[in-house]
Amino acid sequence: MIRIIVLIIGLILIGFIVWWFFGKHETQTESAAITNDQQDINVLVKGGYSPEQVVLKQGVPAQLHFKRTDPSSCLDHVVFPDFGINQALPENETQTIQIDTSEAGEYEWACGMNMFHGKVIIK
Repeated sequence: MIRIIVLIIGLILIGFIVWWFFGKHETQTESAAITNDQQDINVLVKGGYSPEQVVLKQGVPAQLHFKRTDPSSCLDHVVFPDFGINQALPENETQTIQIDTSEAGEYEWACGMNMFHGKVIIK
């Protein structure tokens, strides 16, 4: 009887791990607000990025305001490899990052350990 219970628990754990790493998860997408020819969007850094995807309008200067409330050292930097940006994110402070919107496309960002990801979509 104990072997059956252990087997069932093991199968449930394996299923959870497969879902966690390979399952399709919903991502939160938000479009930036445009005021006075400037796009601004706030990104909360708490166990990941919220929103995970940011939509910007091409040709309009843009700023992403990252506020980190997570004490994890993994999230203490944000890296935009396509823009050459590696910005420190001190805890409980807002850091503003300028994004070049001159070329349309999709540009990824990640934490310093490349475990958490986000995306900028310029249309």
